[in-house]
Amino acid sequence: MDNFHVSIADGLAVSGKGLRIFPSAGGDETGMRPLITLGRFSFHVNLPGLFASPMHVGTVHVSHMKIDIPPRSARAQGKRKAPMGKIRIVVQQIVFDDSQLVLETDKPDKEPKEFDLKHIVMRDVGPNEPWLYDAALVNSIPAGNIHATGTFGPWTNESPGDSAVTGHYTFEHADLDTIKGIGGVLSSVGDFKGRLDRIEVDGTTDTPDFSLDTAKYPMPLHTRFHAIVDGTSGDTYLDPVEAQLGTSDFTCNGTVVNVKGKGHIIDLDADVPHGAVQDFLSLGVAARQAMMTGMLQMKAHLHIDPGEESVSKKMKLQGQFALSGIHFTDPVMEDKVDMLSLRTSGHPKEAKPGAPDVHSKMVGEFVMADGKVRFSKLNYALPGATVELTGLYSLDGRQFDFSGKVRTDAKISQMVATRWKSWLLKPVDPFFAKNGAGAVVPIRISGTQSDPKFGLNLHH
Repeated sequence: MDNFHVSIADGLAVSGKGLRIFPSAGGDETGMRPLITLGRFSFHVNLPGLFASPMHVGTVHVSHMKIDIPPRSARAQGKRKAPMGKIRIVVQQIVFDDSQLVLETDKPDKEPKEFDLKHIVMRDVGPNEPWLYDAALVNSIPAGNIHATGTFGPWTNESPGDSAVTGHYTFEHADLDTIKGIGGVLSSVGDFKGRLDRIEVDGTTDTPDFSLDTAKYPMPLHTRFHAIVDGTSGDTYLDPVEAQLGTSDFTCNGTVVNVKGKGHIIDLDADVPHGAVQDFLSLGVAARQAMMTGMLQMKAHLHIDPGEESVSKKMKLQGQFALSGIHFTDPVMEDKVDMLSLRTSGHPKEAKPGAPDVHSKMVGEFVMADGKVRFSKLNYALPGATVELTGLYSLDGRQFDFSGKVRTDAKISQMVATRWKSWLLKPVDPFFAKNGAGAVVPIRISGTQSDPKFGLNLHH
């Protein structure tokens, strides 16, 4: 202890600075880190409390405390029997300001888990029963304040990380803009229990204006989750997360892995059983409105590396999807699809702008990275035709580049409206008819989302 002052003018008044408590004898001489450090502390005991058994202390004030919990392996080596003849003290309440809890790890590639404790009040602090607490914590990323109430302890001297903790928390007005590449204001409530170095959390989050910088279009996002925070590694295990984006429900499970000196790696598996494709397009694609509507089924793996880059630039999403009941929101685009369906079905005279809408479907395999979606497989089916493509699409809507082939029910000569053109094309029909299809035509799609260009791929 750097400074210690006692006054007995009115009961017992004690104050001090720089108190360091070590897990075993030796302290500063051995280079051992203190288990608990108190910047300042003070308390007062009136005369009746001095002679009570156990001794009763009213309020203890502590500022700039740091609790440094060693890793489990170090705790096992340092275990020792508690000394006999302890002084028994019960404290009515302890008030902590500007303190910190650090859970050390024995894994060299992991950072310690740190909690900034802005203000804590602990009540009925004694040697045998759990202590009641009311705590305000500061969360740095995303920036926001957490309020928690519950019980802590009793404190386990021989292995502090095994000390029990329970509680209910609220996390309000968390600014997601502090995470580069995403935006919105998050709130969360939940309950937790366990030990200091292994806490189970069940909670919900609500972000009414969640957005990605690829689109900057806010979408409501709600989740219900179960998580385990491993204090020995700083890793978080999510299993499951039940989420709703707009009107679409989906589930996730995976890990948030602590990487020393870099941040966190996020690995999640997502399953969308019955979603609305427009919800996901609105979130990720820069456009005034989603280019299509329809039912989405998808299984995908999300990986986000640590670093200072925008989330949208460092994340990778890979998976498979199926769309049904597709309808294009751009009337020009939908007209082209409707007329294509009529022509490939052998009704070219009806293929005019304003033709009845057709609903199409699509399946594909994709990798999304670096602001682009690359399709190794993209099969699009509509009445009268199937389209098989590979290519890429940029999330900013500025680039289409697909090539593949169209298989049609009708023959080439059956897809033109005038009789003389149909007659002229009949000799060509055998060259395009393959494997039972009326025609197989190589095509290319390029341009932009607002101005897609469809044409023959003459190189094939």
